[in-house]
Amino acid sequence: MAIKFKAIEKGQPGVLGGGTKKFYASIVIDGEATVDEIVRDIEKFSSLSEPDIRGVIVALENVIQTKLSDGKIVRLEKLGSYYPSLSSKGENTPEEVTSASIKEVSINYRPGDRLKKVINEAGFKKE
Repeated sequence: MAIKFKAIEKGQPGVLGGGTKKFYASIVIDGEATVDEIVRDIEKFSSLSEPDIRGVIVALENVIQTKLSDGKIVRLEKLGSYYPSLSSKGENTPEEVTSASIKEVSINYRPGDRLKKVINEAGFKKE
């Protein structure tokens, strides 16, 4: 299986009228993999039943939520890591930095080496 891509035209950022336009490769998203589909695929590779697999996925989601809200990095071995992140306003002194200084909280994901390798070796097909 190859990752599909297409050529899209983009102008120069910050240049009025777009400046010199060039063409760049852009991934064509080929649908979604839903939990239902993933559960069916996992059933093919294991002796677990559909309810068991679904239960594990829901439990994993709940545990990840709890660990992230505790400020922990969640390492899922070859799948990668999730970790909490924030951005805040700059204050003049350390004492002025409070929870009110926090502007945004997000979750970052860093893929594992195995996932990075498979995506780099997937190959490409121009659409």
